[in-house]
Amino acid sequence: MSAHSDLIHKLPKAELHLHIEGSFEPEMMMTLAERNRIDIPFKTLDEAKAAYDFNNLQEFLDLYYQGMNVLRTEQDFHEMTFAYLQRAKADNVVHVEMFFDPQAHTERGVAFGAVTEGILGALERGEKELGITSELIMSFLRHLSEEDGFVLLDESTPWHEHFVGVGLDSSEVGHPPLKFQRLFERCRELGFKLCLHAGEEGPPEYVREALLDIGADRIDHGNRAMEDPALIEILRDTQIPLTNCPLSNLSLCVLDDLRKSPVKRQLEEGLLVCVNSDDPAYFGGYIGQNYEAITEALDLSSDQIVQLAKNSFTGSFLPDDQKTKHVAAIDQIAATMGG
Repeated sequence: MSAHSDLIHKLPKAELHLHIEGSFEPEMMMTLAERNRIDIPFKTLDEAKAAYDFNNLQEFLDLYYQGMNVLRTEQDFHEMTFAYLQRAKADNVVHVEMFFDPQAHTERGVAFGAVTEGILGALERGEKELGITSELIMSFLRHLSEEDGFVLLDESTPWHEHFVGVGLDSSEVGHPPLKFQRLFERCRELGFKLCLHAGEEGPPEYVREALLDIGADRIDHGNRAMEDPALIEILRDTQIPLTNCPLSNLSLCVLDDLRKSPVKRQLEEGLLVCVNSDDPAYFGGYIGQNYEAITEALDLSSDQIVQLAKNSFTGSFLPDDQKTKHVAAIDQIAATMGG
């Protein structure tokens, strides 16, 4: 626990970089494997937990896709999503903009509707029962082709009104944003916000493509943008949000030490950076633990913690009046705590 634990807990937060399949805890994986009669390579919960240990993005993705194989029914997706929302509520998350990976499910024979309706039902329930507002972002898997992306876009048409935006995730290196330029142009025409993973393992050039060639509304991760002064200037001028995920960076060996995280420097440079959990079941912590870890590693001040929380709402796709309301609530809490 850091010296700022009480402040971190009390601040309302938005989570803008969360893959719902990445909140799939090993306990639930074992339960659903049994319920759906799916063979998995783990005989015990301890074996499953031990597998949640990996050395890089590809090893994580291999486990991630293996684990989600037990997700088969609308009810499965509902339970997984609501379990995340309950954890988020405990960390005082009041708004979440959640990614999901339909291609990882449809390519193994699960109907798009089962995936989407399960998640949407849980999000609706989350607002009603937990007071958490939400938006859903449909992600394209970048290791697949642009043509596969167009197939998904077409298949998802009946649900488009339920998505605020589209994302680009999975294995980054060798799959630059420009591979999907036509697809994102079409998504922009359809009115979707564009969120692209860039500069996690990929070079600064990927961030440049996402920003300047694709016109991303948000950059997910973006760590390596800090290697390019011109990119820093663009990010400062445009205030395009960066969704940093500290414990994810550590788990995937993007960083070998959290003290090397760019978050503090990004704040000092005036960039719109916020803190998120990415795939919390796999990376050792939900959003509160990410705030705690990065605060301790970088010795963040209370003002910087408050700024991160404000940035999470400013960088969201909420209407301006809602952003203003949440930022005012943060100011009020910070004032009462001397932050």
